[in-house]
Amino acid sequence: MTAPLLEVRNLTKHFPVRRGVLGRTVGAVRAVDGVSFTLAEGETLGLVGESGCGKSTLVKSVLFLERPTSGEVRFRGRTLTPDHAQQLRRHIQIVFQDPYTSLPPRMTVGDIVADPLRIHRVGDGASVERRVRHLLQEVGLDPTRAGQYPFQFSGGQRQRIGIARALAIDPSLVLLDEAVSALDVSVQAQVMNLLKDLQERHRLTYIFISHDLGVVKYMSDRIAVMYLGKIVEHGPSAAVYGQPLHPYTRALLSAVPSLTRRRGGRIRLRGEPPKSTDPPPGCSFHPRCPMAQPICSRQEPPLEEWLPRRFAACHFALSGLDANPPPGAPGETA
Repeated sequence: MTAPLLEVRNLTKHFPVRRGVLGRTVGAVRAVDGVSFTLAEGETLGLVGESGCGKSTLVKSVLFLERPTSGEVRFRGRTLTPDHAQQLRRHIQIVFQDPYTSLPPRMTVGDIVADPLRIHRVGDGASVERRVRHLLQEVGLDPTRAGQYPFQFSGGQRQRIGIARALAIDPSLVLLDEAVSALDVSVQAQVMNLLKDLQERHRLTYIFISHDLGVVKYMSDRIAVMYLGKIVEHGPSAAVYGQPLHPYTRALLSAVPSLTRRRGGRIRLRGEPPKSTDPPPGCSFHPRCPMAQPICSRQEPPLEEWLPRRFAACHFALSGLDANPPPGAPGETA
């Protein structure tokens, strides 16, 4: 069996909360709280969840843009540390959400795309210029505009520049942090199709973050659903959308506009997400869960395999589904 390209094991990122004149630590924001997953080469993993659930912090911690509190990141079988950050960025790149603030306004487009090549000392002046022209053409931009500045481009064109910059040094893995959420719907479709074409052409691997479930379904092979810093469901894209196991996933999917859903089919959750500085005991979702039982407030459910390749962190993941739990399935005695 081929080893995964990326392995993340029990990754956590806690931000200290300080108060008072002396700045004493009085707590922590548990932005990412024990997340584990693997990623095969050429695959796209979609990350979904409400704002503030830890999606962006997770990918920044993988790239060491945020220093993880604990846990392990392995790339091609090698355990990485912050000391490897510069070398790591030769193989892993990121495209940020906002195409208006992620590009330096005083640099020309050619210099922006060439910057990674110069930082990593790839090629000389003539080869860098050729590479920049090729990259701009590959993302659908006119290479003759390399001398222009970001303000002279539209939002969709700026995001294409960001993609070209990310691909400059031939990375294996690209982290797409809400890369299409700031774009108009028609432009979103163009950029998503471009990303799929580039993935096939260069055998790229993606982690794709979005709050738009339709976008994630289109882009992803597998989906991981996050809630309050943890992954609560994980599985193949079609299976998660067709038969969600976790009640939080069901609630998210019920909010997607549909022409066929019956009136009243939307699941309305109680209250607001708990504070990540003070998560509730047991299952962190139980205060809002329509299926909550006494055990949910006492015992935190682990992320376990309930169906083939289908993982959920819920004591009652199969409740309400046609499928019956296999003998010895997790949660049978809960």
